[in-house]
Amino acid sequence: MVIRTARERWVDVGLKALASGGLDSVRVEVLAAELGVTKGGFYGYFKGRPQLLEEMLDEWERRFTEEILAQAVSEGGDARQQLRRVGELSATNDFHRVDLAIRAWAGFDAVVADRLRRVDNLRMDFLRKQFGAFVADPEEVEARSTLLFALAVGRGLMVADHPGLTQVEAVQQAARFLMAPS
Repeated sequence: MVIRTARERWVDVGLKALASGGLDSVRVEVLAAELGVTKGGFYGYFKGRPQLLEEMLDEWERRFTEEILAQAVSEGGDARQQLRRVGELSATNDFHRVDLAIRAWAGFDAVVADRLRRVDNLRMDFLRKQFGAFVADPEEVEARSTLLFALAVGRGLMVADHPGLTQVEAVQQAARFLMAPS
């Protein structure tokens, strides 16, 4: 079990609020109630809500991109195994809810949109590198990277039925297809 500092707990609760109710639900009073502390306690850690929001973005980038990619690489294996591991690590409901909430936020905040673009580019660069290890055609590398990225982002939005398969099985099948040899 990881013991979080009070500051980290504010950030975690902020990310959970963002994921469940969008940016408007990230309010100091609501977060304080969730943590069982007073609103005044917030100001012992943050200058204001903008600082909390910035630290939430930092945590999202670190936890949901940098750590996942680093863990997949550090565990070793070939490019396909690393792609699969990233898929496993990022296939959580928490990951998708937070990621989609950040994307919604980026729709009306240029600073967040720039941050999202940077993070998405890190993710795409990883995919390109891994696919490039076993696919020779640069156009096919880009196509596979784009399709796998779109699958990862969009799977949380799909509500279509997949005859004979669960949604998870259909997504896994699509990922296996994308990682097959040319």
